This record gives sequence, C-alpha cells and structure tokens, in this order.
Amino acid sequence: MLLRGFFGALLMLRRPRPIHVRGTMLTGTVRWVGPERRSGISWIDEPPQSGEARVVARLSRSVGLPDALPDIFGLALRLSGESASPEVDAGDIEFASTGRGVPLRYALLPLRRPERARFGILLPYRGRRGPVLLSATTVDGGPDAADWRLVLSFASPLGPWRPFALVRLTRAAWPGEQPRFDAGRRVLPGARVYPWVRALRQPSYDRVQRRGLRPADDAPSTPEAPAQPACTVAAGAMD
Repeated sequence: MLLRGFFGALLMLRRPRPIHVRGTMLTGTVRWVGPERRSGISWIDEPPQSGEARVVARLSRSVGLPDALPDIFGLALRLSGESASPEVDAGDIEFASTGRGVPLRYALLPLRRPERARFGILLPYRGRRGPVLLSATTVDGGPDAADWRLVLSFASPLGPWRPFALVRLTRAAWPGEQPRFDAGRRVLPGARVYPWVRALRQPSYDRVQRRGLRPADDAPSTPEAPAQPACTVAAGAMD
C-alpha cells in the first residue's frame, strides 16, 4: 500500500513515467559463456542452440537528477526468443544500481556513472532449486562508448555470484515511444515469481504502467514460461 501510494503520487506529478523519466535506448546481444550452469532457471541453464540472443535495453536515472549528481540507475533488458523467431520476447529483466555483497545487494545505491554500478534485481526469481538473484556488471566500455560490455551473473540470496553470459550493448536511435519493461509480467523462461514478491511489487507497477500499455501487455503473468532447449555453451572465460 505504501509503494502504491508513493508511485501514485509521483504519477500525478510526472506523467506518464513517475520515475526513470528519461531513458537511453540500446541494442545488442547476450552470449552465454563458461561452464555448465545449475541455477534452476532454464533461460540461464539452457541457452539457445546458437548460444546467443538479441536484446533491447533501456538505461535511465531513477529520480532524474542532473548528470553531475549521483542517482540510482536502472537498466532494463528485453531478451528475444529463439533465433527462429527472434521477434518473440523471451522476457524482461529489470536491474537497479545496488551493492555486490550481503546486505548491500539488497540496497539501492546512487552513483554518478552507470558503468561503475553493480546492477542487481533486489527481489529474487523462483527457480527449480530455490531463489535466484541476477546481476550485471561492466566489463569494459559504457553507454557513451562504442560498445558497453557487461557480465551477467546469478546467485542464491547469500551465495557467491556465478557468471553465465556476456551482454554487448550499443546506443541506438529510437524514434517512437520507448518500450515499457515489466519483469513481473514478462517472466524469464523457467522462472516463477514468488507470491510475496508479486504482492510487494506488482500493484505499484501496475498503477504506474497502466497508462500506455498495449492490450497484449496487460495479460496476467504466466507462472512459468516454457523452457528453451539445451545446447553446447559457447566457450569463454569471464572475470
């Protein structure tokens, strides 16, 4: 109720987006690398046969403070489906600038530059093996460079981070309205949303995002998306 009221008040002042008002669009790829993974989420553990998928991303400052001031950064990813039908979305991931260890991985941290951020999801997915957190950390470059490379990792709520994919992003022109991301409705294949997570986040998200949603976007979240086929992971090493 507190979150719903807070975002509702912001919505009255800052339509159509009360937070993350201005965003930078990026496009690129996600490439699975490293050894076999056992996260319990099929999107992580069973990549497409090509070992790669397309991604659309939006980087934004939460409060919208001037660039010289620290702000909480948001990085939203929309992953494409199988290479045979890349126009089908596999799911959304919504990151915010957080800390790395416990308890800071559950805290929002303001920064001046997004490439210095450890992006996390704060609230875990429900996998076959238990709760799963995701993170994204810059390897090199940044949103203003020719390339921005980030490593994706997963972890249990208290466990170490385990890298599983490399994201490469490039700034993109976006002539129309920027897409709205909602990880609670576009859940990653093989993941579920805990009822307590949905109760905590979804009412406020729904109120903020109701305006401008397409009819297809307004459908209820499925508890678990179909798993993608297993494949041989592309070789690579990540720090």
